[in-house]
Amino acid sequence: MAELRSYFILDSLQEQLASFMASTVQGFMPVAGMADLFVEVAPGMEIVRLLDVALKSTNVRPAIQVVERSFGTFEVHSSSQADVRQAGESVLEALDATESDRIKPRIASSTVIRNVDPYHASIINKNRGGSMLLAGQTIFIMETQPALYAVLAANEAEKASRVTLIDIRPFGNYGRLYLGGEEADVVVGSEAAIGALEGLAGRDVS
Repeated sequence: MAELRSYFILDSLQEQLASFMASTVQGFMPVAGMADLFVEVAPGMEIVRLLDVALKSTNVRPAIQVVERSFGTFEVHSSSQADVRQAGESVLEALDATESDRIKPRIASSTVIRNVDPYHASIINKNRGGSMLLAGQTIFIMETQPALYAVLAANEAEKASRVTLIDIRPFGNYGRLYLGGEEADVVVGSEAAIGALEGLAGRDVS
């Protein structure tokens, strides 16, 4: 039986995250305002079966199906939040699981760096997938386990403030999030990101 690692629904996909996904996904591109379901399981190949269940259960479209060495991830979305929730219920039923069976997010590290040096900003920008970090701005960096929860953190930070999405890497053993902007915006966004993960129920793993 597959292990449910991550499971969450975004009630309203934010504009920067939607644009980031549109530039990286291979499936159907979501747009801002849609509802999204994200699921991560182990072993990885099980995600293919579960995406089949989600798509056949209701009217949703997939943006992501990733099979890694250890984990598998999918995303489905719709303008109907009810359809997305129905897809989620069908997946949980197929896993014989509930939301509380997911792994509770763990924040492995988080840091706010103020007044970023121009050379440091250049290095960060070389590897970014989103917007550029400008010299003198503030950056918030976070590592999460499971990795997929970096997406939830990014969406909630963008909801809460005028933060800029620099990069997000939601696959693998650790998820990584980079947010930039003016200091006040980044501080508010970082607090929202941390609060979203700390407030999510799930099972503890050692």
